[in-house]
Formats: sequence, C-alpha cells, structure tokens
Amino acid sequence: MRYLRTGGPVGIRRPRPADEAEFVAAARRSRDLHHPWLSAPDDPERYAAYLRKVRARGSSGYLFCDLVTGEIAGYATITGIVMGALRGGYLGYAAFLPYSGTGHASAGIRLVIDHAFTALGLHRLEANIQPGNEPSKRVARKLGFRLEGFSPDYLFIDGAWRDHERWAITAPARPDR
Repeated sequence: MRYLRTGGPVGIRRPRPADEAEFVAAARRSRDLHHPWLSAPDDPERYAAYLRKVRARGSSGYLFCDLVTGEIAGYATITGIVMGALRGGYLGYAAFLPYSGTGHASAGIRLVIDHAFTALGLHRLEANIQPGNEPSKRVARKLGFRLEGFSPDYLFIDGAWRDHERWAITAPARPDR
C-alpha cells in the first residue's frame, strides 16, 4: 500500500471505492463507540456519499491504517477548506474498534495535520467537539489544539442541535512566510 505519510503505527491514504466493505464493517462495529458524537458512514449508500463529499472541492478525506495489517483504524476529513487570507478548514476525525485508545487515531490525525499544513498549504484547522466528548478532546489537547470558544446549537447531530467547543491549531511559523 502506498501512503501519503507514515508515522508511529499508521499510514494515511485517500479513501477509495474498494474500501467500502471494510469501512462500512468498521463503522458498524464502532457505532456504540461513536454514539452520540457522530454517525460514521455505515452502509454502502452513505459510504458512496462520503466519497463524493471528500472528493468535492473544498474537502479532503483520509484513512489512517495500521502499518502491520493494513486495516483501517479510523478516518479524518477536512471540510470547508478556504484559501486566500484564511487558508483553513474544519477537521473531523474518528477511530474504529479495535484501534480506539491504541494511539492509532492520534498518530493518524497528526499525519493529516502535517499533510494539511504542507501539501494542502493550510494555516489553520478547527475541530468542533461536543463538550461531553472527552476522548476527542483528549486527542485535540495531545495534538496541540487550543480551546478557542463555545458555540451553542452549532451542529445537527443525532436528531438535535448540539453545543460544541471550538478547538483550533495553526501551522508552525515558517521563516519563508
């Protein structure tokens, strides 16, 4: 398998149609882990919609895979990508069982962030996290995100408008910019 980047136990790559069965099975296996924070694409139609979304202008999608087995350990998406003076986007991420809590997600998300700040030319990524989602907030803190604010009724998830905390990270200063 050819990866965009590797580090620690994972490599990141783009999702493809051939990943459908494995991704859908992993999402189904991880439903209880993700509920009520998110709903991963867990059927062929939703996976096809996910592929269209991450291939659309202003979006980018990544799978993080275990380097030993090649199995999909989780995924990340960057949506709402805006260039110009902002050069930023919104980062969403999730681990799949049995890889939750193993460091695979942190390592994969770190690679996605590095890729976004270099290959995509972004300067800022924002992760919007529900206040009770402690595992996701731990990952954000570990990766250097800072808490910037609170947004009431921000996203419609699991049948209701949910409050979110805004976490963000910016690219390290570079002397050439």
